[in-house]
Amino acid sequence: MPSTSYLLAVLAIAFTITLALRALPFAALRALRGSAMVRRLSVWMPVGILAILAVTALHGTMATDPHGTGYALLAVAATIGAHLAFGRRTILSVGIGTTLYVVLLNTL
Repeated sequence: MPSTSYLLAVLAIAFTITLALRALPFAALRALRGSAMVRRLSVWMPVGILAILAVTALHGTMATDPHGTGYALLAVAATIGAHLAFGRRTILSVGIGTTLYVVLLNTL
């Protein structure tokens, strides 16, 4: 078993590296705040991430459980509808779609 000082040193190094890697994009963003590319990324990146997540989740659902395919597509439609109806609040719309999918899959 490693000594306590060794474990604390490893934790301190891991903490420092993690903090630096998480802070670096925000530090770079200050310099790039006025960039047209950053503005475009701020619009399209969340949409792209959600699209990739949705495709991956739907592919996994359709491949493993054909019974749940209709429920998944209905949940996607509800997510899109909630996203547009409630002012593009991503957390709320994803939460509504996920809840609907879980309820449909477990009750019907």
